[in-house]
Amino acid sequence: MSSPVEEQGLTLFFRKGLLELPRYYKRAILVLFDLLLLTFVVWSAMSLRYQIVYWPQSTPELLLFIAAPLITVGTFAWFGLYRLVTRFIGYRGTVRIFACVALSVLIWALVVFMFGQHGIPRTVILTYGVIGAVFVTASRQLAGLLLKSVGISIPRLPLDIERTPVLIYGAGQLGSELLESLRRVSDREPVGFIDSAPSMWGQYVGGIKVYRPEKIGHVIERSEVREILLAVPESQRRERRQIIGELENYPVQVKVMPSMEEIASGKVGITDVRPLEVEDLLGRDPVPPNHDLLARSIRGKSILVSGAGGSVGSELVRQILKQNPARLTLLDISEPALYEIELEIREAIEALPPGTGPELHAVLGSVLDESVVRDTINRFGVETIYHAAAYKHVPIVEQNAGVGLLNNTFGCAAIAEAARDLGVERFVLISTDKAVRPTNVMGASKRLGELVLQAHAAEEDIGTVFTMVRFGNVLDSSGSVVRRFRNQIKAGGPVTVTHPEIIRYFMSIPEAAELVIQAGAMATGGEVFVLDMGDPIKIDDLARLMIRLAGLELRTEETPYGEIEIVYTGLRPGEKLYEELLLGVNTTGTEHLRIMRSHEPFLPAEELWQHLESLSEAMKRRDLEAMQDILLTTVEGYSCGRKEEAEKTSSDDTAGEKTVFPTISRTLH
Repeated sequence: MSSPVEEQGLTLFFRKGLLELPRYYKRAILVLFDLLLLTFVVWSAMSLRYQIVYWPQSTPELLLFIAAPLITVGTFAWFGLYRLVTRFIGYRGTVRIFACVALSVLIWALVVFMFGQHGIPRTVILTYGVIGAVFVTASRQLAGLLLKSVGISIPRLPLDIERTPVLIYGAGQLGSELLESLRRVSDREPVGFIDSAPSMWGQYVGGIKVYRPEKIGHVIERSEVREILLAVPESQRRERRQIIGELENYPVQVKVMPSMEEIASGKVGITDVRPLEVEDLLGRDPVPPNHDLLARSIRGKSILVSGAGGSVGSELVRQILKQNPARLTLLDISEPALYEIELEIREAIEALPPGTGPELHAVLGSVLDESVVRDTINRFGVETIYHAAAYKHVPIVEQNAGVGLLNNTFGCAAIAEAARDLGVERFVLISTDKAVRPTNVMGASKRLGELVLQAHAAEEDIGTVFTMVRFGNVLDSSGSVVRRFRNQIKAGGPVTVTHPEIIRYFMSIPEAAELVIQAGAMATGGEVFVLDMGDPIKIDDLARLMIRLAGLELRTEETPYGEIEIVYTGLRPGEKLYEELLLGVNTTGTEHLRIMRSHEPFLPAEELWQHLESLSEAMKRRDLEAMQDILLTTVEGYSCGRKEEAEKTSSDDTAGEKTVFPTISRTLH
């Protein structure tokens, strides 16, 4: 006598054997099965009608008898029913079965009446149709149940294993699929669904009751629930944020399903839930991209990305690859960063069909190296440049003002001049909200870079379109506050917040890169594109949320036994409570819902070149006060309220004895 384990193994082997058959064999088996099933149905209908074990009495009667299943199977084949995947036939497949059976019954009835019935009663025709549709549908459902678990290599867990009671938030398709998978392979025991749709309240999905959100506390207490699994599509981030707000006061961990892209790629299974991350909440509901804009300045062209190994630069490279450029050149001064992105993109190209990927070139060098930049543009015939190379960390640049200005302002000027002289079609600068009325050198250096591009764009008969895209913080970039908070929480705290009222805008890196490409494609020259960053986030609230999501309690006067405390350290040099995105009010919409166009005031070219010449001389002298005076004169709204602190910490002005500062006449004229 075989054991249950052996029977389970044989069943799994049988299921796998069926699925591994060639497609036409599986279709042939299904056709044969339907013929036998429908023949049994018509025989049963005749036997019931005549109250005997039926047998055709004549050849015409036999032919009409056989015609019923043949016509039905032929109708199934004609309307593509055998091309459907039996495991996932679903509601639409069921509707198609009933429609095909109804049509085949009509055709059979016409045939029967045309040939004089020959013992086939009208009631049998109707009975055959009803029973046939039910039997075929039931056979497909049973086959689906039999075959759905074939891909699972892990058998069902023993019934006596201790299971963790969980709630599933979301009783839709994702929730029902998660329920089925949890029952099969997980040590979690779903005890109920929660759903915000009133039409679902009180219903049962897979034998599990659906509760309204107000009942969460009752179900948690009654069933000792420890986790709530979020089965809400990744695209519905706004709804996710609202749900997390509802769950914040309950003593449970919230976990989310992987994205459908991850599941489809085979990287993870549907039951590989993960802890909720702050990125799941700060991102916005995505707006579908304009594919024409994405491809307009890239497809079939030679593209150069400076700062290609950085957070934004590397994501730009990934997005650009999807738009089928002819050639992709990566420029970065960091060898490790360049190596990583070059390796990643080369592997992605090798995975494409032969001959479809772009040429890939990795160039190690600085945008300040005129010979490297010009040789790269010439050698690879660059047509579009995305300039992402910059020093961006406010405190570091504030302490190293000369180097920050050199890279961010004069580096931008150098590559922009090369693009103009060598006939590059389009030049897109990745800018920052800190360039608007800046209180720090980093923001001022980026605004100067914008002014350089605006001055070039104002030149007559220029062949290059110069434009810039301005946005705020991106999630999980190097130096990101999210990454810092995560590391501090992991280390046991404290979590450091500069000021309880400080706010920032956040955007995911993929969304930012996608919008940058689309904005750059709309440019006509000299405009500033501003990305809609959504609602600002209070950093103090962000810190508290991340502590809560880690399953920890904030230590306060009211809760002195909490695990993590927040310490307020004060604003850093050059930091302000909030950031802006626009200098003026001359703003219009664009083809894209989340991209705005602004034509902002700028300095005439000759005046700007003079200021930059003076700035270059001050940088050579390591004269911080002179640098600040020039920035105050040149950059609209610039203020250096922490000038004294900056002077104390500006050690870079005595450290770089061998730094070569460019002459403005060579760089800009």
